[in-house]
Amino acid sequence: MKHHFGLLKESSQETRLAFLPQEVKKLIEKYEVVIQVEKDYGLRANITDAEYISAGATIETKAHILQKANFILSINDVIEEKDNVTPHTTFIGIYNTLYFSERLEKFKKLQAKVYSLDQLPRTTLAQAMDVRSSLDALSGYKAVLKATELYAKVFPMITTATSTLQPAKVLVLGAGVAGLQAIATAKRLGAIVHAFDVRKAAGEEVRSLGANFIEVEGNTEAKNSGGYAVEQAEDYKQRQQDRINEQLQSTNIVICTANIPGKKAPVLIDENAVQNMPSGSVIIDLAAEQGGNCSLTKNNETITYNSTTILGNSHLSRELSKAASQLLSANYFNFIKHFIEKGEENELIKATQVINQE
Repeated sequence: MKHHFGLLKESSQETRLAFLPQEVKKLIEKYEVVIQVEKDYGLRANITDAEYISAGATIETKAHILQKANFILSINDVIEEKDNVTPHTTFIGIYNTLYFSERLEKFKKLQAKVYSLDQLPRTTLAQAMDVRSSLDALSGYKAVLKATELYAKVFPMITTATSTLQPAKVLVLGAGVAGLQAIATAKRLGAIVHAFDVRKAAGEEVRSLGANFIEVEGNTEAKNSGGYAVEQAEDYKQRQQDRINEQLQSTNIVICTANIPGKKAPVLIDENAVQNMPSGSVIIDLAAEQGGNCSLTKNNETITYNSTTILGNSHLSRELSKAASQLLSANYFNFIKHFIEKGEENELIKATQVINQE
């Protein structure tokens, strides 16, 4: 049976696309699949229906696609209560079901198979499909640019005939993909950058970018964590908090990127620490969706507390929709290619499977 793929429009706040015309063309030419696209699917990224038709797809209604397609590609959950979904349809997306476990119940009721690409392992083979790294890199970059907009001073040292403006002092919490990109961007803009991560191995990467690494002894690392941070002991958390609080007293910009898969984000900045930050400071919290690294963060909101601006947004890559869509589309193509060639029982494919209902 031919593979039959459907591309459905995302919610109003989503600007990114899972699949672009160039990947549609490649998939059809390589595997002779059928691809149907919902009308105006690419509109928010300024891609027309005509471009998808030219790539070999057809334009259909959502209802038609849900009846005909055996694979639905999306970024978020695009199914509404009124939709009539064919049982055993396969959904491929970025659902973060480790943290939002309630999302599983809906798919179970649909008798669906679900693959969530945020659960891809951090391995060499999976790099070409790694949606998290793609989006995190863009979010880390954009976080620094957002900070420059909200910060009333400058990032680099600027000297004039009458005065000298001192460089901004930036603290990056978490040195994963987003954190490293934030460090690199802030350094290029001329800031003095410090970074913290519970993983000692991150220190070398931080220093290679010209930033200062804040190390707290006594951390816990797990061999099976896939390179991610893990929950720490209480005594370590206290030492960590003391060291971060000390650094915050002279920090103008904080970029928060620390997350633990499937768990609430660690709170690294409390109310008291914010009160002691320099006037006019800015906190950009990329961990907002999972609670935030700052206790005052409100998801998808910008607030001011004691003259410090706190922006909570875990999806800043939506503000770079063209770039995000380009990276995501390549990731999705490589995953589908692997899926078709290796099959459902492949170890990498099975790692992403969150529901299997035959």
